[in-house]
Amino acid sequence: MTDASNPGMAALAPYPFEKLDALLRDNTPPKSITPIPLSIGEPRHTPPEVALAAYRDALVDGVSRYPTIRGSDELRSACADWLARRFDVTVDPTRMVQPVTGTREALFAAAQVFCHAGAGQTVLMPNPFYQIYEGAALLAGAAPDYLNVTAGHNFLPNLHAIAPERFDRARLFYLCNPVNPCGTVADLDYLKHLVELAQRHDFIVLTDECYIELYRDTPPVSMLNAAAALGSDAFERVLVFHSLSKRSNLPGMRSGFVAGDTALISDYGRYRTYHGCSMSLAVQAASIAAWNDDAHVADNRAQYNDKYAQALPVLATHWAVDTPAATFYVWLPVGGDETEWARQLHASAGVTVVPGRYLARTVDGRNPGEGYVRLSLVATPEQTLEAVQRVADFESSQGG
Repeated sequence: MTDASNPGMAALAPYPFEKLDALLRDNTPPKSITPIPLSIGEPRHTPPEVALAAYRDALVDGVSRYPTIRGSDELRSACADWLARRFDVTVDPTRMVQPVTGTREALFAAAQVFCHAGAGQTVLMPNPFYQIYEGAALLAGAAPDYLNVTAGHNFLPNLHAIAPERFDRARLFYLCNPVNPCGTVADLDYLKHLVELAQRHDFIVLTDECYIELYRDTPPVSMLNAAAALGSDAFERVLVFHSLSKRSNLPGMRSGFVAGDTALISDYGRYRTYHGCSMSLAVQAASIAAWNDDAHVADNRAQYNDKYAQALPVLATHWAVDTPAATFYVWLPVGGDETEWARQLHASAGVTVVPGRYLARTVDGRNPGEGYVRLSLVATPEQTLEAVQRVADFESSQGG
């Protein structure tokens, strides 16, 4: 029988958490301790009541009608109004905003819309990366082009070191800003340079900004700011992706939006008409309430910042760790074989972390995730402090 699957399916790697499950399958942590996962980046803070109330109020009517792919005018306006408040940019809610059922789905779908299968195109992405970028490229018939990142360049792709022909081959450039897994932030000059490269070499910049409200001190700027600073109020070749999962602790709502270039949004919306991922009316009502409210976001950010203030001094007894500029991650340099380190940590201390190599690919003989583990500080403050103390105690027991 001829294999009828998309040829990109054969190239899909196991998801990081599949690898983690296999790594820990035979572990039996002590029964005297409660397991604490610091692996998956699933927010555990209390969702905002303003969004839950709007959801409850809209639930009955919201399931009796088909929602439109474009979303309601009120939702698109709420998204555009938030962009204006947060980034001081003007976005046309009618032509420049597309609500989506979570940015994971949206980031994947974008490659299916904009890549030309069989044209020899590539998709540039940082390495380590969010694995959706890779899968999206492969299933769109393009080749992932990995850009190793290092601490020396703030864990961002060194744009000056990339050969021009790599940009010429590229159709898309995925960037996560703030950076998962490292928590660093690209400044306005960096983002402007990337937009200039996109204009010069004719590729599209897809910026995953889902962590942009989880900053420590300085609010990060958006890729929309970079385009506007270059005189492009139409945001040519730029799309940004925003989500309520991290900002508002609503991961189960699967709610976000894409904004930017009018022509790209038009094609993206047309694709979604066939793709069929429309947001329920009740979720739209909750999303409008969440995007219109900034108070719960400030409270959420303060909770993460308090956890960093407690957790990092404990980790600093063994490792040189700086407070990340944003996100809720710690990219911990444990050194050596971090997969074995993570396995032993789980077996003895019941704490689950993600080995860095699971979030990256080996390029030119090097996997830039090796020697690191990712910690997600998403648990309660008490659980988080308990977990990092166990991590430090485990390192002490290893002679570290």
